[in-house]
Amino acid sequence: MALFTTTEPAFRFRQGTRPLLISMPHVGTHVPPALAARFTDEARHVPDTDWHLEQLYDFADELGASVLVATHSRYVVDLNRPPDGASLYPGQSVTGLCPVDTFDDTPVYANAAEQPSDAEIAERREAVWRPYHQQLQAELDRLKAVHGTVALWDAHSIRSVLPRFFEGKLPDLNLGTADGKSCDPALAATLQGIATSAPGYTGVLNGRFKGGHITRQYGNPAGGVHAVQLEMTQSSYMQEALPFDYLPEVAAGVKPHVRRMLEAVLAFVEGQRKG
Repeated sequence: MALFTTTEPAFRFRQGTRPLLISMPHVGTHVPPALAARFTDEARHVPDTDWHLEQLYDFADELGASVLVATHSRYVVDLNRPPDGASLYPGQSVTGLCPVDTFDDTPVYANAAEQPSDAEIAERREAVWRPYHQQLQAELDRLKAVHGTVALWDAHSIRSVLPRFFEGKLPDLNLGTADGKSCDPALAATLQGIATSAPGYTGVLNGRFKGGHITRQYGNPAGGVHAVQLEMTQSSYMQEALPFDYLPEVAAGVKPHVRRMLEAVLAFVEGQRKG
């Protein structure tokens, strides 16, 4: 008997025409009802979601980007963690492949005995994690075959104040390139310039967030894949507490800067085409 079942596909995908794939691994909110019944009331609201990124990046189709969007909550399985659950930041507080606690360090499961076994974690990985990563790899392969050099943009957002993970308020635009390993340093410098010069916003490169599993796994500049993670503060575009509403007038301030970054990414990778 299966320990985990879901009726939802693991992702939504739109294929673009230019050498850019935007991945959104933490926007999903679906939790199968049988699993949600094991959650606390707080966890059923899936507060650690990267809310509304599809809306914030609504210019992606206009840019010709491919877009890969998660459907399931990170509480089901975290698509930006290694499949073996190894820590991305050894020695620091992190959440796991199938989280048992929230960003506020409160329990996801109402009863500790309801936490997933290794066997259930394996089923969630096969049902949701693996299909997402298979699609991600397949699209990178396709784009590379067509264009030669491609970019992977891993789009994230997080509450601006989370004492569990960092002190004070997080910078608004947190670029991660795995300490320079996942994309060309010239591209990283261009993006850093856009982030740090955006009026009214703060930016940093490889600060608290250096890029998760996706950035580290797929970024391979020597192999023609330049991967960048952007972790944005949610206060830059939405309400950080329930009901987590999108705030269009607030988002209008930051959206042009995000678009400029993606236009810079496209200009860079399209400039790398072999003659």
